[in-house]
Amino acid sequence: MAIDTNYIQTQAKILAEYEVQRELAQAQRNETKYKAQLAAVTTLDTALKALGSAVKGLKGTDKSMLINQAVFSKEGMASATLGPSAKEGSYQFFVEQLASRHQVALGGLGTDAASSGTFYIKQNGEEFAVDLSAGDSNGDGSLSQEELAAAINAHPDNKGVKATLVRSGGEVTMVLSAEETGEANRIELRTDATGSALEASLGNRQELSKGQDAIVYLGADASGMKLQQGSNTFKDMIDGVSLTFSKVHQAGDEPLTVNISRDQSATNSKLNEFISAINTLFATFDTLTSAGGEKGGRGPLAGDSGIRAVESMVNNVLRTQFNGITLMEFGILADSSGKLKVDTKAFEKMLDANPDAFEQLFSGKGNMIDSMDKSLAVYTSSSTGAMKARKDNLNSMLQKVEVKFDELENKYQNHYQRYLKQYTQLAQVMASMEQTFSMFG
Repeated sequence: MAIDTNYIQTQAKILAEYEVQRELAQAQRNETKYKAQLAAVTTLDTALKALGSAVKGLKGTDKSMLINQAVFSKEGMASATLGPSAKEGSYQFFVEQLASRHQVALGGLGTDAASSGTFYIKQNGEEFAVDLSAGDSNGDGSLSQEELAAAINAHPDNKGVKATLVRSGGEVTMVLSAEETGEANRIELRTDATGSALEASLGNRQELSKGQDAIVYLGADASGMKLQQGSNTFKDMIDGVSLTFSKVHQAGDEPLTVNISRDQSATNSKLNEFISAINTLFATFDTLTSAGGEKGGRGPLAGDSGIRAVESMVNNVLRTQFNGITLMEFGILADSSGKLKVDTKAFEKMLDANPDAFEQLFSGKGNMIDSMDKSLAVYTSSSTGAMKARKDNLNSMLQKVEVKFDELENKYQNHYQRYLKQYTQLAQVMASMEQTFSMFG
C-alpha cells in the first residue's frame, strides 16, 4: 500500500514537535511567568508613584497639613493668605487709603520732543539720565515721542518706570508709570532741553495717579495702630497671615473683622488623601504577594523578598517617631487587616491640644513626609529606581524567551525537514517494492 503525502507530512510534524516539546513547554511557562511578574511590578510601581505624588503634594515650605481659614465680616474688602503658623483669633481693621502707582501724562510731544539735551527721571532716591540726541534712532535730527518712550524703557539704569503711548481722538500722550505702588516710587522729572516740546510738556504735566502708600489701622477706626507701607499686601501682618486690602472705608463704616480659625474639614480631607494613598499601596501588596488558598490564587510576586522589603520600608516610616511624635499619637492606627484608619475623635482632640506637634510630624525638619519621599525615590526613580531595574530585568528575560522561541522554531523546521525526507524516501522504497511484487503477481 502506498503512503500518501498527507500521512508523510503529519508524521514528520508529530515527530518534529516531539523533538522540541519539552523545551517549548519550558519557554512558554517562562513567558507566562515573566509577563505576569512584569505586569505585577508595573502595578506596584504605579501604586508607589501614586503614593509618591501624594507625598510630594504635601511637601514644600508653603505646604501645611493644617488648613486654616479666614472669614471676613464683609466681602470685597480684602483677601488673606494663611500659612501653617497662623493662630486662631479675631482682628479688626480700618482701611484709610490704598497703595497706588504714580502715573504722569505728558502731552504735546509730537514728532519733535527735543533735538538735544538730557531728560532726568528720578525714583526712590535714584536718578537716571536719558541722552535725547542719542535717542534719535532714525538720525533725522529730532526726537519723536516714540523714540523717547523707547529710550526710557531701554535705559540700563531704569529700574521701575514704564513709558507707554496712549492714543485718543487723534492725540497721542506719553504716560510714565511706576511699576511698583507706594509713595517711595513716585516719579520726579526734569530736563535741560530749554525751549523744547519736552520742556513745555513737563510744565503742563498731568498727574493721573498720585502714587501713595496703603494706610491701614489695626482696630475699629483711625484711632487704632497705624500701619503704612507701599503695597496693599501686608505680609505676615499677623504671624502666618498676609492680608491684601482692596477697598477703603468711608467715615462711619463698620471696621473689617477677620476671623482666623482652623478648617477642620479641609485638614481631615488632606490627611485622608495621604491615608488613602497608603492603603491603596497596602492593598496592592496584598494582591501581588498573596500566598493563595481557598479564597484566592497565589499572587505573581508571592514570596518575593524584594517586594516584601518595599512593604517593610513603608511600614517602618509609618511607625517611626519624627520630631518626638508618631502617627499613633494622633489616632492614626492600623486595623486588623493592616490598613490605616483615623480615629476622628482622637485625632481632633489631639489636634486641638497640640496642633504644632502634628505640623512638626508632617512638615518640621526631618519630618515623615520628607523621609517617605526619600525612601520611595529609591524604588521609583525613573533612572536608578529598583522598580525600573526589576522591569528592565524582566523585559530582558522576555527578550531571551523570544530568542528561545526563534531557536526552537528553527530546530523544529530542521527536524521536520529531516523526518519529511526520511518518510518520503521510505514511501519511495515501499512504492518500488510494491511495483516489484506486482511483476510476480
